[in-house]
Amino acid sequence: MFHSSDGNKTVLRDKNHRRDIKPPLTMTHHRATLEQAVAAAFGVPREELLAPTRRCAPAAFARQVAMYLAHICYGLTFTQVGELFARDRTTVAHACATVEDMRDDAALDRALAALEKALSAAAPEVA
Repeated sequence: MFHSSDGNKTVLRDKNHRRDIKPPLTMTHHRATLEQAVAAAFGVPREELLAPTRRCAPAAFARQVAMYLAHICYGLTFTQVGELFARDRTTVAHACATVEDMRDDAALDRALAALEKALSAAAPEVA
C-alpha cells in the first residue's frame, strides 16, 4: 500500500482496490483553528498564544489551554504539542496538568467542553 498525490486528492492504493480519500488536514490547519477558538474564548490576541515569553497571566493561561486542547482533541504527544508552541515537552505536561486540575471549576469545565466539542466538529477525522 502507498500514498500518491492525484490533484487535490490523496489516492490510497493496494493490490485489492483503489479508493479516493480526503487528504489529511495538516497540523497547520489544526493549529490555526485551535488558536482562533482559544483566543476568542479567552479574549487574548492569537499572537499572544505563540509569544516566545510568558506574557501576561491571561495569555499564559490561554496558551496552557491551547496546549491542553491540542493534546486532548488532536491526540498529539507532549513533544508534538511543544513543537507547535515552541515549548519543551515538560512545559506542555505542566500545562496539561494545570488545566486538568482546574477543571473542578464548573465554568471553566463548561468552557473547555464547548471548545473540545467545537474543535472536534471542525476536524472530526482527528478525534
